[in-house]
Parts: sequence; structure tokens; C-alpha cells
Amino acid sequence: MPPKKNPANLNPLQLKTLTLLQELARLEQKPAEGEEGAFLVTGLPHAHGNHFHLGTAVVATRDATGLTNEAVWTVLQRKGMVRRTNDYGIVTAEGMAYDTGLRDAILHRSDH
Repeated sequence: MPPKKNPANLNPLQLKTLTLLQELARLEQKPAEGEEGAFLVTGLPHAHGNHFHLGTAVVATRDATGLTNEAVWTVLQRKGMVRRTNDYGIVTAEGMAYDTGLRDAILHRSDH
């Protein structure tokens, strides 16, 4: 039997938020001290107009509403995908490894 596509049963907003946090962690490349495979997220992007930039990708602000939604962070934390501190977020090794299936759908890259 093939593995379940969304084994943590995250809803669409939670999946989008985790996808963006994974990308932020990849871009920042700041390993979390004492946690193998976990990365810090020290800043969230600021939108201008209806989008913002993550590295070379453009993201629609409508896909990022979960970044400031406490309920989304609570669920992701409860499922072991992220942790939050006063100064930053941490995407755990489990969170980094989770395949949301949305990376290509919400991170729009130029083809030129």
C-alpha cells in the first residue's frame, strides 16, 4: 500500500504555512543548536502589494495568511513540525522532512 499523502492530516492553510516555513529555513540556513536537522526561522517576509519574495520565488500573500495565525502555529507545534520561542521559530527535522506537496504550487519562479 503506498504511503499516505498527508499523514499528519494538515489542512490546506497548515500545509501552505509549513511549506513557507520550510523555504524560509532553507534560505536562512541557520541550524537550531542541539537539534539535528532543525533550522531557525528568524524573520518573516513583508508583503508589498499582493505578494512577497522568498529568495528567487514570489509568493502570493493569500497563500501566507497562516504565518501570522496563532491557531496554525499551535497545530504545527502540537504535531511536532515547528516550535516557537520569543525571538524566532524553529522548523523541526520532522517539519523539514514533511512533504507538503505544495512547494511548486505556491513558490512561483521565473522561467527566464
